[in-house]
Amino acid sequence: MSAEKVALLTGSLAEQRLVRMANELRGDALDPVVVNVGVKVAALMTAEIVERRLKLPDAVDRAIMPGRFRGDLARLSERFGVPFERGPEELADLPGFFGRGGLEPDLSRHDCIIFAEIVDATTLSLDEIVGRARMLRGEGADVIDLGCMPDTEFGHLEDAIRALSAEGFRVSVDSADPAELVRANRAGAHHLLSLNENTLSIADEGSAVPILVPASPGDLPSLLRSVDAMEAKGLSYFADPVLDPIHFGFTASVVRYADLRRERPDAPILMGIGNLTELTDADTTGINAMLMGMISELRITAVLAVQVSPHCRTAVREFDRARREFFAAREANSLPQGFGGGLMALRDRRPVTSTAADVEALAAQIRDPNYRIQVTEAGVHVFNRDGYRLAIDPFDHFPHLAVEGDAAHAFYLGVETARAEIAFRLGKRYAQDEGLKFGVAGETAESVEEAHKMGFKEAGSTLAAKRGAKAEPS
Repeated sequence: MSAEKVALLTGSLAEQRLVRMANELRGDALDPVVVNVGVKVAALMTAEIVERRLKLPDAVDRAIMPGRFRGDLARLSERFGVPFERGPEELADLPGFFGRGGLEPDLSRHDCIIFAEIVDATTLSLDEIVGRARMLRGEGADVIDLGCMPDTEFGHLEDAIRALSAEGFRVSVDSADPAELVRANRAGAHHLLSLNENTLSIADEGSAVPILVPASPGDLPSLLRSVDAMEAKGLSYFADPVLDPIHFGFTASVVRYADLRRERPDAPILMGIGNLTELTDADTTGINAMLMGMISELRITAVLAVQVSPHCRTAVREFDRARREFFAAREANSLPQGFGGGLMALRDRRPVTSTAADVEALAAQIRDPNYRIQVTEAGVHVFNRDGYRLAIDPFDHFPHLAVEGDAAHAFYLGVETARAEIAFRLGKRYAQDEGLKFGVAGETAESVEEAHKMGFKEAGSTLAAKRGAKAEPS
């Protein structure tokens, strides 16, 4: 089988570096050929320019455009008779691109339901409850859990269940008061949190699926008896051994989930994550990733997430991303690496895309006054035809930037050098004119479906009207 011949299209500034990388990638399966389209900066290519200037080598199987190319790929494929694809945004990611066949991971599937709790539902109006539920659904929640409060009457409980159901929500009710759970079941709630072997009769008051918990903290045998009782009746349930906070039984509670799965291999299990995320001063992305690892291995099919503490405000969104990435990894029999990186909030696996030597070589080729900004392990590089400087603090760069009398340009460079400093200090990927990416912790979407679509935004993130005053990323 002959090697696949792939044309790597680029501009002159990146050509030498791309040639070196192509030589490293060349092997029995891949024969990459670098093609200079005849522009200086690859990101400036348009479909029209490519059509006019490109001369493809003979027998090319496909052509790879730079990741920031925003032209019509279908048009170019038809014009040249070979598939045109969009590659990674950074050259450093090209080996990974070919390693996965140029395919983005499929994050459309999962096998874990998210219950999202409105903890203070008792004190909210119907409009407020429905509004909060809509927000949580947009973050990825499948079931809206109404949290009841001790010694506080939930007089509009039935109305809240009906209002949410009318909007298409699945509703659960979380209460320690058996009377409230009876009311919820009779009113048409879909789930009840929580029943134990002493309150199982509440399940007979309606069709709600109960979440079963131990009769006393840590009492796994009582939970198993409840499971057996529900199965004997042929009724649906979720079993929750209860995850305890750190230093208050956390490790033992993790073991209980494993013991439950061993004792009941097919039982549907729910894990509530709030005792760990809410009660630990640590970023929730890492905590949720570890919990999702256990959930994926134990085939736990539901989680209960809460967002009370401000540091947990993206917990539902994070779990939605985690369940998709880990499902894809498990289906591929793979480690949870290379499946989108949605939980990489504070660090990036490959934060820098160029060496200091690469940037210095690029700076020597620049012949225009526009400033380029790049980050390497050495610091923040700012350069144009008039000079090159390496520093970290934006205030160290500013005296050397010729922006006197141009407030807009000064503002732009201040924003970009500040971003670059943050990226350098955190270990994040920096690309000029692009906002820093903080995984799902820094994203919002109108719906969970939109959150997992791949799209392209207009180039540049600051001073769009002042496009001529700044450099395009190279």
